[in-house]
Amino acid sequence: MNQHEIISPIELLDDQGHITEEGWARRPLWRYDRSRIKAPWYRIKEWDYYCVLSQKRGYGIAFTVSDLGYTGLTSFVWLDFVKRSFVPVDSLKLLPRGKTGLSPSSSQGDLHYKDKKLSISYILGKSQRRIVAECPSFGDGKGLHCDLVLEQDPDADSMNIATSWKENRRAFYYNQKINCMPARGEVTIGEQRYPFEPEDSFGVMDWGRGYWLYRNRWYWGSASGLYEGAPLGWNIGYGFTDRTPASENMVFYKSRAHKLEEIEFHIDPNDYMAPWKITSSDGRFEMDFEPVLNRHSDITLLAVSSIQNQLFGYYSGRLILDDGRVLKVDKLLGLAEDVQNKW
Repeated sequence: MNQHEIISPIELLDDQGHITEEGWARRPLWRYDRSRIKAPWYRIKEWDYYCVLSQKRGYGIAFTVSDLGYTGLTSFVWLDFVKRSFVPVDSLKLLPRGKTGLSPSSSQGDLHYKDKKLSISYILGKSQRRIVAECPSFGDGKGLHCDLVLEQDPDADSMNIATSWKENRRAFYYNQKINCMPARGEVTIGEQRYPFEPEDSFGVMDWGRGYWLYRNRWYWGSASGLYEGAPLGWNIGYGFTDRTPASENMVFYKSRAHKLEEIEFHIDPNDYMAPWKITSSDGRFEMDFEPVLNRHSDITLLAVSSIQNQLFGYYSGRLILDDGRVLKVDKLLGLAEDVQNKW
């Protein structure tokens, strides 16, 4: 497949609402301007998602602030991989229509959301991302407080892609994902403290902006950790938009990106908790994924529905870097998901 790399800053959309140049990049080089999108407000989807996992301690937390046009979903979920349980907290807002406050840039602009149920703040610094969250009613009134800082190497590569749909070239997805951000801080539930230490805790960011078609399905996988003391992670995914210009598949090792070709998830459709196999067209990414927890959700609201099977578990297998070096991975904590939307 073609892997067209963008190497200089560029406008995302032209005056007709088409992507000026499709492809992938190691930095968020496209400039996003919502006013250039040639679509009704209910087709524009924007979100900021973070997931922070502790490999050694066996727990994690994930956050979503989204504006989907019809509805806004703000949520977090506490993940316990030892007990194999999760506790979600969701807040829905009807017809936000782009007024949630999501930034046009993934590197600038704080975000604050608060209602009677929960509050989430994303506070961006030059080399860190701070997440502060509160939910007084969490855990039958125990309450949850979160204050985490993700350290971001400003010189590290990240996954950036801008592609369109064959069915409508004005429909597009612009996405940045940042792996391998060491996390420090803690989550407090009642009197119980859950620390996150940078030696074994890492965060990933998923920043997405786009004009989406109504029906879609995607597969996504991500992991971050250490390999022989150096940062190692990956982003893999497919299933929507025309990926002829580029895939979003990358391995990150020692802060540098190693570009992969096509990836395929092999899943038992009758049992998401059965082991998965993940293979690559170039033979450079061959993994077994052992699920320990399925954060399943099935949401329907007006014309919007989302069926999500987001699995957390352990990757084992091998990958090959650009220079031919083979890395053998043994039980690296991460996620893999199959999501079907009508929105």
